Amino acid sequence: MKGNKTTVLTFAEKCKSILASNWQGHLNTIKADAKGSKGNIHTSKVKYIIRKGKPYIWVPEKDLHNVNTIIDERGSFSVANPFPGRLAALLRSIEKLPARVALTGDVVPYKDQKSAAESLEEIILSEKKVIGESTYTVSGVLSSSDTVSTSRSENLKELLEVDAKYTVYKFNPRQETLSLDGVLSCVFIDGNGGTHEVDLEDMHTSKADQLAPFSAKIIDGINQSEARRRALMLFCFTHLDANVKDAYMLSIDRKGFDVLGKGPSPVVKDDFEQYQWKEYRFSLKEEARDIETFCRQLVEMEEEAVKKVSSFSGLG
Repeated sequence: MKGNKTTVLTFAEKCKSILASNWQGHLNTIKADAKGSKGNIHTSKVKYIIRKGKPYIWVPEKDLHNVNTIIDERGSFSVANPFPGRLAALLRSIEKLPARVALTGDVVPYKDQKSAAESLEEIILSEKKVIGESTYTVSGVLSSSDTVSTSRSENLKELLEVDAKYTVYKFNPRQETLSLDGVLSCVFIDGNGGTHEVDLEDMHTSKADQLAPFSAKIIDGINQSEARRRALMLFCFTHLDANVKDAYMLSIDRKGFDVLGKGPSPVVKDDFEQYQWKEYRFSLKEEARDIETFCRQLVEMEEEAVKKVSSFSGLG
């Protein structure tokens, strides 16, 4: 289903939302020794928060990044759209990667560790407050999600533990062709591997979805519910006339959501019909500025789809 500017986020908005939706990414720095930088790259998974539009990264005390950045501060940072639980297993089985954002720039030590910790604590408390004050509609969608693996606050709070030893870095993207990975300073990579250059000025002026911090919980809550996955199948049928035999929520944003549906393939092998996974885009009637609006519209769409299918059955 093709979208336009009114129903699909810009690439810059997608990048900002991905960065706001996750809490871990892969940091790459150039391996170095006393003689200077070498060509080899050191990569590890690190946790981060977004503050004033930039990633602030917590690097464990014994990680080689702490040595590498002393010699050469250039680095790159990549973050994927959340793919929790059952979605992760599906993506692996069909060898499909989630959409992601890749940044290149400078990895600079952040001296005000106290300020970073305060920002981290504010984010954790803010998320818990929103979830704690959510309505029955929201809790109904989130009730099936795995809290430990999908909650940003649960995954970040270990950084505040007394015995935790980290160095905090600020990642400063640079608007120029870079050398480390042969990529530009900000690139959006879609689920099919297509790359889209994003201007840093657009990144600066764009805002992340208010939904983003909770997207992993919402996606997992839907995918862990058999009833809600059946509703996704009905969406494909009633909205797009696509007959799919299985479906998963792939990503969400304030303008709509993307579904992976398993439908008939044009290829027939040994007289047996084949199936393939395909992405389907659904737009919301109104932009969802918060999780309450998104979940309410999702439930309304589910009810409408059931009514439509019931009316079809009645005609038969």
